[in-house]
Amino acid sequence: MLFQLSSYLGKKIMDTLSRIKEPVSNELKRFDKVFSSAMKSEITLLNVITNFVLRRKGKQIRPLLIFLTAKLNGTINESTYTAASLAELLHTATLIHDDVVDEAYERRGFLSLNAIWKSKIAVLLGDYLLSKSLIISVERKEHELLEIFTSTVKEIIEGEIFQIQKSRKLNIREDEYFDIIKKKTASLLSACAAAGATSVKSSKEEVELMKTFGLLLGTAFQIKDDLFDYEISSVTGKPRGNDIQEKKLTLPLIAALQKAGNSEKRKIIFLINQKSYKKDTYNKVFHFVHEYGGLDYSRSILSDLKNKCENILIKYPVSEAREALFRLINYVIERDK
Repeated sequence: MLFQLSSYLGKKIMDTLSRIKEPVSNELKRFDKVFSSAMKSEITLLNVITNFVLRRKGKQIRPLLIFLTAKLNGTINESTYTAASLAELLHTATLIHDDVVDEAYERRGFLSLNAIWKSKIAVLLGDYLLSKSLIISVERKEHELLEIFTSTVKEIIEGEIFQIQKSRKLNIREDEYFDIIKKKTASLLSACAAAGATSVKSSKEEVELMKTFGLLLGTAFQIKDDLFDYEISSVTGKPRGNDIQEKKLTLPLIAALQKAGNSEKRKIIFLINQKSYKKDTYNKVFHFVHEYGGLDYSRSILSDLKNKCENILIKYPVSEAREALFRLINYVIERDK
C-alpha cells in the first residue's frame, strides 16, 4: 500500500512537470544528447562514472528554467543549450561534493557516487565537471555565461562555509538564514534564469528581472524543502526530522525560536545540540515549532515569494513560456517532495 501511494505521488509529480515542460519538450530532448556528449571523456573509468550520474538525473529544473526564460525573452539558440549544459555541470558537481562533505551514501533513493567509488573519486569527478564547464565556456566564447556561473560557484561555496560556521554554535538569525539559502540554493536558480535571458541577447534590464525572478523562486524552493522536515509526509505518514538530526536550523525552527521565551529557547537548543540523537528529541522540537507558529510563518513567507514571482511574470505578454513559468512557481510551492 505504501509503495503504491509513493508510486502514485511520483507519477503525479512527473505529470505536473511534463505539463510545465511542454513548451520546451523538444529542446529538452535535444539537450539530453548535447549534455551526454559534453560529459564524454577518453578515460574509460570517467565514462563509466559519468554514465552512472546521467542515468540518475533528477527533475532537470535548472535546464528547464533556462529554456523557459530564454523562450520568454526571445528565441532559443545554441547559446541557450550551452547555458543549460553549464548549469547542469555545475549543479551535478555541487551535489557530488555535497555528498562527500555530508558523508551521504544515498542520493534520490540510489547509492551516491562516493558510496560506490569512495570520496577521492567523487571529489575528482566534481572537479572534472567544474573544469568541463570552464572549457565549454571558453571554447564557445560564452564569456557572459561564464561570468554568471563562476560568480555562482563562489556564492555556493561561501554559503556552505557560512552555514558550517553558524551551525557549530546553533545561533543562526533569520537574516543569516536567508543569506545562506540565497547563496547555497537560490543563487543557482537565479543564475539559470539570468543565463536563459542572456543567451537570447536580452537587455540588461530584462536579464536583471529574470535574475530576481530566479532568486525569488530559488528562495521559495529551499523554504519548501525546509518545511518538509516539520510536515507529515503523505508517503510515510511521519515527519522527516532530517534537519534536526543534522543540527540544521531552518526557517520554521528559527521563527519559533524568535517567538519563544529565553528559557524555552535554551531547552530546545540544548536538545538539538546533544551528541547522541535521542528518539524523543525530534517530537519535542516538532511540537515546539508547531506551538510557536514556525510553519505558519514560513508559509506566509512562501506566499509572499509566490506573489513577487507572479508580479514579475505579469510584466510579460501572454505566451506558452509565461504560462509554464506560472505553473513552475506553483509546482515549487505545492510539491509533495
